Amino acid sequence: DVLSKPAGASRVLLVSVGAMAQVSLEAAQLLGERGIGVTVVDPRWVKPVNSTLVGMAAEHDLVATVEDNGRVGGVGMAVSQTLRDAGVSTPVRDFGLLQQFSPYDSRSAALSAAGLTAERVADSVSDMLTPTGWPSLRGAS
Repeated sequence: DVLSKPAGASRVLLVSVGAMAQVSLEAAQLLGERGIGVTVVDPRWVKPVNSTLVGMAAEHDLVATVEDNGRVGGVGMAVSQTLRDAGVSTPVRDFGLLQQFSPYDSRSAALSAAGLTAERVADSVSDMLTPTGWPSLRGAS
């Protein structure tokens, strides 16, 4: 499901998973304030990756997945692999939990420590779209 789409051009496709939809919507708003158009989707299912999502990814400069799950074997990895298999060169940045035991006593502390806040997602995505960020290197020789 498409949760949010800018009126103008969209450079970033944020793929949120379940409870991370609100974080993704808030990150999209922050990025919009910086002049970066963002489309936010929350797929009905995450695996296998929907072919519609593959088509959407091809139309963006960057795909970012946001999940409150381990990154290894998570949605980000599935999206990356599916895009590679389809020949889509759009870079993917996955935001998720590291594969380690969390010493934090609350969900919000663990998510914050992993960078799973709207501010951190927006800052990371914004940094990736700057001249020194890797999506800007697409098409460079």
